[in-house]
Amino acid sequence: MIYTEDDYNQLSSRIISCCIEVHKELGPGLMESVYEVCATHLMRKNGLNVERQVILPVTFQGHKLEKEFVVDTIVNDLIILEYKSIETILPVHEAQLVTYLKLADKKLGLLINFNVALLKDGIRRKINGNLNQEKPSKTS
Repeated sequence: MIYTEDDYNQLSSRIISCCIEVHKELGPGLMESVYEVCATHLMRKNGLNVERQVILPVTFQGHKLEKEFVVDTIVNDLIILEYKSIETILPVHEAQLVTYLKLADKKLGLLINFNVALLKDGIRRKINGNLNQEKPSKTS
């Protein structure tokens, strides 16, 4: 299936709505793992396909190495979510998400910091490439 920027935007809006609902009920100050399981529960309840703690192997110069990363969540096999419960999002946290996007070959990621008064202030969106995929050309 071909996904457009609009498809990604609609899906990310659904994800963010679920996370806002979790944040409204729990508030800031808990461990990120608590927010992760609650958001996962709510997203699944809302019909999304959610994978938690997804292993990403490290490949270097064409070789799979004995090291791996763990992505917090992947939704509908399209969007990576990286949860935080920290005082301030730093550039290294955003770089971590960008690295995950590249390693997993995903286009969109959301970094969500629940340790804020308003959740919208704790969300960062990162794009890997172009969200509008080229449609395959038809040959006659």
